[in-house]
Amino acid sequence: MAQHRDSKLNLLWLQSGGCGGCTLSLLGAESPDLLTTFDSAGIRLLWHPSLSEQSASGLHELLQQIINGDIRLDLFCLEGSVIQGPDGSGLFHRLSGSDRPMRDWIHDLSKVAHYSIAIGSCAAFGGITSGGGNPSEACGLQFENSVPGGLLGESFNAIEGLPVINIAGCPVHPNWVTESLLQIAHGDMNRQELDEFNRPRSYTDHLVHHACPRNEFYEFKASAAKPSDLGCLMENMGCLGTQAHADCNIRPWNGEGSCIRGGYACINCTQPGFQEPDYSFTTTQKIAGIPVGLPTDMPKAWFIALASLSKAATPKRLRENAHADHILVTPGNRDKDK
Repeated sequence: MAQHRDSKLNLLWLQSGGCGGCTLSLLGAESPDLLTTFDSAGIRLLWHPSLSEQSASGLHELLQQIINGDIRLDLFCLEGSVIQGPDGSGLFHRLSGSDRPMRDWIHDLSKVAHYSIAIGSCAAFGGITSGGGNPSEACGLQFENSVPGGLLGESFNAIEGLPVINIAGCPVHPNWVTESLLQIAHGDMNRQELDEFNRPRSYTDHLVHHACPRNEFYEFKASAAKPSDLGCLMENMGCLGTQAHADCNIRPWNGEGSCIRGGYACINCTQPGFQEPDYSFTTTQKIAGIPVGLPTDMPKAWFIALASLSKAATPKRLRENAHADHILVTPGNRDKDK
């Protein structure tokens, strides 16, 4: 989007069917903080449920002014899935203080936005809200799980010519959001910057496996057997980090946190349909003893061969530490005279 030097980009943020976890994550943005990022990028925040003071009537007036074209909407960010139930009416979720379904407000705002942005996997694909029997008929802005469509339809493009930008994650990393907004503000967001699910490639060109703190255990297939173990979580504990498109371990939350760093297996939350794996999140699905969750570019035959060799060569230090909740054997020092 071309900008004049003194122009501001108007951003509206609404929450729909979700838990608000993406906002909670976003508010933890640092280096710089969220409001400093907005200011430096020339972004004016029209409204956000956690940062704005307008009452319900003030919000209703603002939304109507945007829809009428009296206020330009550059960046429309939706957090949470679109609630379509019951029976496609949208009446399960009405905007507070309004008799109108939130779904209808979202639809009309998307039509006048220069960029429509789904914040989190719920807004992108339906996410947790659409799990189970999906009684609320939840979907994403432009996808229903991995199927294009959603609320706006497969052919939808915002005014600037892009489909919904799906910043997927549960929750999103704050930098995924701020970085994407900066790309837009600088005119650098285009279709080539989006992957097959319209997620920003700035973070989905990586895997959670990259920079995983347990990679040494993975290389030797020294695997954890219970939740508190230090070993690799892929073989037995359900970790999908070798398939998950995200850079969680390259730029962890608050400089140090990620699911795996916290001892929990990656559940591939940036992927459509992650909420229903058909088996426990903490159990690795296997066929003939081979994990289904292999790296996306590793043939099964290679895994069998490499796993056998790796396990045969596993150092004692990794073998013992893999099944412990703290380091039992420390790295030794090589005798330079040998």
